[in-house]
Amino acid sequence: MKKILIILFILFANISFSQDWKYDFEQAKKVAVAEGKDILMVFSGSDWCAPCIRLDKNIWQSEAFIKESSEKWILVKVNFPRKKSNQLSDNQTAHNRALAEKYNNEGSFPLVVLLNSEGTIFGKMGFKNVSPDEYIKMIYALK
Repeated sequence: MKKILIILFILFANISFSQDWKYDFEQAKKVAVAEGKDILMVFSGSDWCAPCIRLDKNIWQSEAFIKESSEKWILVKVNFPRKKSNQLSDNQTAHNRALAEKYNNEGSFPLVVLLNSEGTIFGKMGFKNVSPDEYIKMIYALK
């Protein structure tokens, strides 16, 4: 019985601290308007870009970022995986390419873009080897 309770607790903790990444920018803008939030768009190469992987592990998965992002931002992930096993649908790939043409024409990975709910850019930044709290402050400084 004790083991079952521990497993349930762990599952509940993971669910309560999970993020709600969006993959459709138009949907994200609608949610941002409805909730009065800005959009944090992340361009990532999730299976080949070492700084992208570190950003995900050290920042996006941190409790500090999860808490802050749930209150302040609508998260959009624009992923460009290279491994065949991680390939996206043709529609998602085309959607991501269109977003890259508009918001990441320099082709930087990772690239973090802070936008308002209409899609106007406040600022951009890349990977920084800092604590989650410092990274959050840097995101706020983009505005």
